[in-house]
Amino acid sequence: MGVLIGVSIVAFIFGIVLPMRWSVWGFVAAVIVLFAAMVGINFASGFAGSSIEESLLLFNGSYLSYLGFNLQISYRAFAPPLLALAVPLIFRLSRPTD
Repeated sequence: MGVLIGVSIVAFIFGIVLPMRWSVWGFVAAVIVLFAAMVGINFASGFAGSSIEESLLLFNGSYLSYLGFNLQISYRAFAPPLLALAVPLIFRLSRPTD
C-alpha cells in the first residue's frame, strides 16, 4: 500500500511539472517511467515482504515467473497513479490560454 501511495504522489507531481509542449508523448513517457518504477519496487521488495531468495522458492527459482507476477500485480494496481498523473495534466490542458 505504501508503494502505491508513493508512486501516486510522484505521479501527481509529474502531472503538475510535465511541460505542456511534450503533450501526449510526455504523458506516455511518464506513464512508462512510473510503471517501470512500480514494477522495480515490487520486484525488489519481495513477495509479502520476504527476501527475493525466499520469494523465488514460491516460483520454483524462476526469475521470469517472479517478474511476470510482479508485472501483473503492478498492472492491476496502476489505476490510482495513472489517475493522479492524468488529472492535473488534463486540468492544465483544459484551461483557456489568454
